[in-house]
Amino acid sequence: MILAGKVALVTGGLSGIGAAVAARFAAEGALVVAGDLTATQERLGDGAIAPLRLDVADPESCAAAVAAIVDWHGGLDVMVNCAGIARDMPFLDTPVEVFDRIIAVNLRGSFLIGQASARVMSAGGAIVNIASVSGMRGNTGRSAYGASKGGVVTLSQVMAVDLAERGIRVNVIAPGPVETPLVAAVHDAEVRGVWNRAVPLHRYATPEEIAGAALYLCGPDAGYVTGHVLAVDGGFLAAGIQRG
Repeated sequence: MILAGKVALVTGGLSGIGAAVAARFAAEGALVVAGDLTATQERLGDGAIAPLRLDVADPESCAAAVAAIVDWHGGLDVMVNCAGIARDMPFLDTPVEVFDRIIAVNLRGSFLIGQASARVMSAGGAIVNIASVSGMRGNTGRSAYGASKGGVVTLSQVMAVDLAERGIRVNVIAPGPVETPLVAAVHDAEVRGVWNRAVPLHRYATPEEIAGAALYLCGPDAGYVTGHVLAVDGGFLAAGIQRG
């Protein structure tokens, strides 16, 4: 129960990676708020995982959610930002509206919820932003998504430096392909085949494997880890030419 007594906010906490993180943190003793755009609850209720409506792209929604957590639970110790959207389309076919929306949710949202959370955290607080290997290497059809996640990586590193004096650690997880509804919506059979060949472990990650990495980064064993990008990618970033 390494998060016993901790209050955690997990954005995008009702599906995919976010839901796995929320469940794992609750199992480790945290009181978890699952902030999600699909949540209907405007106020926090009882339970190990409490849903709360949250739009990370809206500064007022971010401020209100964090204020509600502080009012209801007395503070905030951990924030894992899993909220995100994706589109897979060629650079020349990407409308500016799509580009702007992905940047607004993935990058601006990381800034807004990170800022709101850090303002109420005490020393010992931990923030983890979910980026992507697409933010660290150019991948076909990822101009908007890759730009947003690359921004998340750099933003998180600056956050880590600026918040160090407050005793707040900030780290990044860069997943490879993960079995989530978001990925299922953009990965057809051909794309899945390409990923499975490119990843040395030849499979997609489970959301629970990403949740395990988040638990480490938010727990006491990572007390001296900040500004780090942890790739949970089955070896994708390490791979060059592969046989077979």
